[in-house]
Parts: sequence; C-alpha cells; structure tokens
Amino acid sequence: MELEDSEKTAWILKSGWKGLCPRCGKGRMFRSWLKVSERCGECGLDYRFASPDDGPAFFSLTFVAFPLLFLIVWMQVSLELPLLVLIALAIPLMAIGCVLPLRPIKGWLVASQFVNKSVEAGTEKLWREMHAREDEAKKKGGRD
Repeated sequence: MELEDSEKTAWILKSGWKGLCPRCGKGRMFRSWLKVSERCGECGLDYRFASPDDGPAFFSLTFVAFPLLFLIVWMQVSLELPLLVLIALAIPLMAIGCVLPLRPIKGWLVASQFVNKSVEAGTEKLWREMHAREDEAKKKGGRD
C-alpha cells in the first residue's frame, strides 16, 4: 500500500521525532541517545539502510544555532549585558539548543530515508554485497 505525500510526511514526522520504527511505528529506532539500533525489535526492520551522516548536526546548526546566535547578539547590542552574564547565558543556551534536537532530527532523517526508499544512486549492488559479507561474517562468528 502506497502512502499519499501528506500521509508520508505525517508518518515521517511521527515516527522520526518519536524515535519509532518507520515501518511498524512500534519498535524503538535508537538503542542509545544517538545510536540507531541494528534491527527493530517488533518487525525486524534492518536499519543498515540508514545513513543520516552529518545531517542532524547540519539541521541543528542551521535551524537552531544561527537563530540563537542572532538572539544572543541582539541581547548584547540592545541590553548591553556584561560579558560574563552574556557568556553565562549564551553557552548553556547554545549547547542545549543545539544538542537537544539532534535525536529527533536524526530520527526524522532515518524515517525519511525509509519511507522515501532513499539510496545513493548506483550504490544498490555495492550495499547489497557489503551487507551480505557482514551477514556471512556474523554467521561464521556465531558458529565459533
């Protein structure tokens, strides 16, 4: 069953931002704060397709850090805060503002890759062979 574009967007946001499996919506996507699980515990979805890379950091910096930076500069210019007060406000605000959105953004990117069947052009065969070698190595390692 194929989802409409608006349904895809809603599903991506729901599963990604909550850290749920993009296939079943029940299993956990993350095994730790930013580490994506190997498989969904509910439906068995293999998360090796997921490669958000630097995307979460980019979006966090673009949509959070830059606006916060302008807010901090505005506070300095308009309120003329002492430097120590400005630093005491700016560092925690920037740290919290940039770190907290990383997990939901990473979940959103992984869910988006799954729902939209994203694959780097021309690499399907390479990924298939690489995963086959990994699976074979795990099977051999389990037998020993």
